[in-house]
Amino acid sequence: MGRAVNQLSDKWIKKADIPPGLYGDGNGLYLQVSPSTTGDEQPTKSWIFRFMIRGRARKMGLGDTDQVSLKDARKLAQAQRLIVVEGRDPIEERNTRKLALVTEHEAQKAKATTFRQCAEAYIKANQAGWKSAKHASQWEATLETYAYPTIGNLPVALVDRNHVMKILEPIWTTKTETASRVRGRIEKVLDRAKAMGLREGENPARWIGHLDQLLPRKSQVAPVEHFAALPYKQLPAFMTKLRKRDGISARALEFTILNVTRTANTIGAKWDQIDTKEKTWTIPGELMKGKKGKRRPNHVIPLSDQSLAILQDLPRDGDHVFPGAKEGTGLSNMAMAETLKEIGVDATVHGFRSTFKDWASEQTAYANELTEMAMAHIVSDKTERAYRRGDQREKRVRLMQDWASYCETKAPAGDNVVAIGAHR
Repeated sequence: MGRAVNQLSDKWIKKADIPPGLYGDGNGLYLQVSPSTTGDEQPTKSWIFRFMIRGRARKMGLGDTDQVSLKDARKLAQAQRLIVVEGRDPIEERNTRKLALVTEHEAQKAKATTFRQCAEAYIKANQAGWKSAKHASQWEATLETYAYPTIGNLPVALVDRNHVMKILEPIWTTKTETASRVRGRIEKVLDRAKAMGLREGENPARWIGHLDQLLPRKSQVAPVEHFAALPYKQLPAFMTKLRKRDGISARALEFTILNVTRTANTIGAKWDQIDTKEKTWTIPGELMKGKKGKRRPNHVIPLSDQSLAILQDLPRDGDHVFPGAKEGTGLSNMAMAETLKEIGVDATVHGFRSTFKDWASEQTAYANELTEMAMAHIVSDKTERAYRRGDQREKRVRLMQDWASYCETKAPAGDNVVAIGAHR
């Protein structure tokens, strides 16, 4: 006697009072009635195909009755039975098809991901580890100006050497430093894209063994940058004008000059770096300028009486010694430059470091190594060890106080503003 089939009917399966359970239609097809999870709704009805494969009982869902009719459910069950007869598992084959669809979708998604999207994702992923929000804004600005017009909307998988060269060649000899940074940023974005499976092959923005064969070295074409510096004989008169000005920017500039620091160190200064008892300002090594990958020691600055007086008059409204307009941020990097502009001095903030160096060389007997250390320039390990001895440290204290005292003198005006090399 053959196995009974087509035992169910459309009219019966639509009944609302079917008790929960499994109801066979034949050939492994079952109607599964499940009770409502909340108890106040109609039971759910779905199709199940039951089969044996390699001695194992399995159950495969074929869809709900409101989506799959009885007629279609019978066709689906018959198709699965044929797969079982051939010794294959229809559940495993369906999962394989789903995975293939997902993989294909991801592949299409990768093809559609643009360089701009990858760059924005890179910035978002890395900005928490960058020193300041300014670094993120520089990334965005340089890519927006130079890279995006060429490759911004291009799928990241398709960016090649020709695209990179089209970006770099027009600015490599005229804006060399900027071009070098753009190249490095493109390289990092493409490296991340490859790591995420969005592109394959070599990085077309790589320098060593690739672009270095196509473009001249940066040192061969980069123009020397100069910072206008105020002659040291004019400094006391300038400091008199500066001290008469109110505002946090003026105090920050005065503090920067007295301690011979860079703009970034001053606007990033925090109160926990200041030790008024020991009269020192300790700038963490990771915030000091130096060769990439080289760990710098902390830079300890002996604070003169004049520097301590500035700190004493400042409000302590937050972590930053010189707070910016936005809560929790330091002073803008352009604030001190604006103060110089308002006073009418043709000089830069960085240029005052050269003013200090000229004064120390021409007006004092302090050793060159000591003044180099005062400016946080890299010196030999031998000099570093000597500085750590007490007598050298005392000399450093006297140097900074002598400089601060000179800034208060009434020296006669001297030479005109001169251009000083950026790297000494």
